[in-house]
Amino acid sequence: MRRNRVKSSIRFIINQLLKLIRDNACFSIKRHGLVWRLVLIPEVPMDSQIVDQRRVPLALYALTAGAFGIGTTEFVIMGLLLQVAADLHVTITAAGLLISGYALGVFVGAPVLTIMTSRMPRKTVLVVLMLVFTLGNLACALAPNYTVLMIARVITSLAHGTFFGVGAVVATSMVAPDRKASAISIMFTGLTVATLLGVPAGAWIGFALGWRAAFWAVTLLGVLATLIIATLVPSNPADSSTISVREELRIAARPSVLLALLMTALGFAGLFTVFTYIAPILTRITGFAESAVSPILLVFGIGFIVGNLLGGRLADRHLVRTLLGTLFALALVLGCMTFALHSKPAVVVFTGLLGAVAFATVAPLQLWVLQRAGGAGQSLASSLNIGAFNLGNALGAWLGGLVIEHGPGMAALTWSAALVVLSGLIVALWCVRLEQRRRDDACDDPTFATG
Repeated sequence: MRRNRVKSSIRFIINQLLKLIRDNACFSIKRHGLVWRLVLIPEVPMDSQIVDQRRVPLALYALTAGAFGIGTTEFVIMGLLLQVAADLHVTITAAGLLISGYALGVFVGAPVLTIMTSRMPRKTVLVVLMLVFTLGNLACALAPNYTVLMIARVITSLAHGTFFGVGAVVATSMVAPDRKASAISIMFTGLTVATLLGVPAGAWIGFALGWRAAFWAVTLLGVLATLIIATLVPSNPADSSTISVREELRIAARPSVLLALLMTALGFAGLFTVFTYIAPILTRITGFAESAVSPILLVFGIGFIVGNLLGGRLADRHLVRTLLGTLFALALVLGCMTFALHSKPAVVVFTGLLGAVAFATVAPLQLWVLQRAGGAGQSLASSLNIGAFNLGNALGAWLGGLVIEHGPGMAALTWSAALVVLSGLIVALWCVRLEQRRRDDACDDPTFATG
């Protein structure tokens, strides 16, 4: 039965792929053409019965702008490690800890800030978070030494998890029920575009003008994103949480929510088991020159964008099939990539596929968590899931290091990662089974039947 369910999920994804080309997930595009306009529209409450259809995409794009800035600052440091290490007189290993410190800040800051801001209107929360992000990057640009830079990076990271968590809730509140996953994917497009364009641009600025100039550029992005969100995201003073912190924590501790967080962490741990070491895989195993790594990562970034939009679109059609199908597809691509490592054309293809199937999981995973939490508990659960993504990143890097240093070696990273993702798929199947059993029990309940 499970095999049939997975097969039908894969067939469903393949059948929808061509439809995505004809009908983009950005649902504000009309058949007769697209006109881009940026206008200052008086704020419309989120709970209005009639919503201006042109306004909805603009508000989503405002969230995308914030996601682009945050995504850029998270990863831009990877291209600046040598310059930071030389300028601040620290080792490359110490400079690399600026990445780990950011990830730790996301993991810890997401639930803490979400709880602290739960009584505030969500638009206000988003604006405050972007201000924290902007000031944090300003502190990075001005940091006189390594310690201050690390503190500034951690402060900046605190806004990351809560922004994406609260932003996902805001995005889904502005669209029809059958567009919620697409709304999430549109917001996360900012993160994928940051990986594709923002990070290389930041690295180029750092190379040309120094690493501090890259952080000044990201600070400017933060100012612009703050203004866009303050202008375009509709406000609703009534959208703040009305439940106690204890109740929010109780909702987040539901077994269904915890299992959803676990499948997120395992899915992305599998991805980053390989992606963390993608450069040495391409150069030492496949035989590419170091100059070829950046263009190949560009292929990965394009896959990110396509997979993100595809995953959102498919999840709107059938969430469970998409959830299971994308996790299975991720495990399949990682497993098959093992046999392609010594073929340059095949590795390029699989790198693009890896980006696509990996980010196709994001929208269904996020929407699944939101549905399991429900109501006023969504913000905390959503932010925790962003933390779970980052926890998966750290776990994957750690596991990959174990495989290389104490296991079968770098060539085994892909199939080891596939096993990690398969464990996430098993958790997902367990979640679906528990959900089905809960519904069956509810249907068998006489009070449920009689209403």
